[in-house]
Amino acid sequence: MTSTLAQTPLHSWHASHGGRMVDFAGWSMPVQYTSIVTEHQATRTAVGLFDVSHMGRVRFGGSDAESFLDSIVTRRVRGMQPGQIRYALVTNQDGGILDDVLVYHLADSSSPYQLVVNASNRQKILAWLESHRTADVEIYDATCETAMIAVQGPKALEIARPLSSVDPASLRYYHGASSEIAGTEGLISRTGYTGEDGCELIVPAGSAPALWEQLVAAAEHVGGCAAGLGARDTLRLEAGMPLYGHELSEDVNPFQAGLAFAVNLKDRSFPGRDALAKLRDQANMPVRIGWELAGKRVPREGYAVLADGQPVGHVTSGTFSPTLEKPIAMGYVDAAFAAPGTEVAVDVRGHGEPARTVELPFYRRTN
Repeated sequence: MTSTLAQTPLHSWHASHGGRMVDFAGWSMPVQYTSIVTEHQATRTAVGLFDVSHMGRVRFGGSDAESFLDSIVTRRVRGMQPGQIRYALVTNQDGGILDDVLVYHLADSSSPYQLVVNASNRQKILAWLESHRTADVEIYDATCETAMIAVQGPKALEIARPLSSVDPASLRYYHGASSEIAGTEGLISRTGYTGEDGCELIVPAGSAPALWEQLVAAAEHVGGCAAGLGARDTLRLEAGMPLYGHELSEDVNPFQAGLAFAVNLKDRSFPGRDALAKLRDQANMPVRIGWELAGKRVPREGYAVLADGQPVGHVTSGTFSPTLEKPIAMGYVDAAFAAPGTEVAVDVRGHGEPARTVELPFYRRTN
């Protein structure tokens, strides 16, 4: 581990509690503490705690903040109510995806908007924002002075409730509120990236270690635990959620990625809007789908998908699903082979493993 990697406010805790630290987008992050499967199953059955402080948090103020963001992201920002959060995309002029983001409208008059962006894209998006800045917009990168913790699972709200002045169960999905969290001012939101219910907490960096310790103690009491990036990845893959750098990139547009819901074209102008209007009705693009494999061999990123021995697509993410107990994968395939039930093969080290196309997500919680 090089000393040049950025560290979250919880780095010392991770390192002293068995976290296997890896370089993730320039940050020293725990990939696991015990095993990925254990941490995955704890999140599905009780609660998993994730340090997601590496994600970028960018705040916006000024009289033009709303109109500026509305001119940058693919989803309408005008008219968002205080407390509302929207999933959106930032696209280039050709309609390729620069990042997928969360837009927060906060009840804070000094900086009423916030973007949460992927760690790997933070500097790119900051530069993009600066290059499109209008007259009265203040852009402030709050990433390093804050921490972000994801509390996910069927018992997530139970353990977060005593620590927050706002009951997380009172928040609708994709809504948030300013709250006193473990004695400090912060933000709580009903959001996550695991397919489970839960919340995400943003607090000042200096307050994060004490909050984390309280959450860990509460989680252990109900059968939960701290979880690393490994479980976060298997959980989001089961939930059919795309990951930038895998399912999403500047070479992929929102429609083929299955993200049409996050694109509002009518009466709007943003980078890539006109290109997306032309791409919207194209039927011959490779599209994002899921596969379940019949055997035990795990498909990995870049593996070819074959029909009658010919390549028709490729895997972008694959794993052995701890919940379904079978190999699963997401990727892109020619539209002719995208229908659920279509039988194909995945080239796993020179051997064609039988696979069946399935609708996403692979896993959906029942409650």
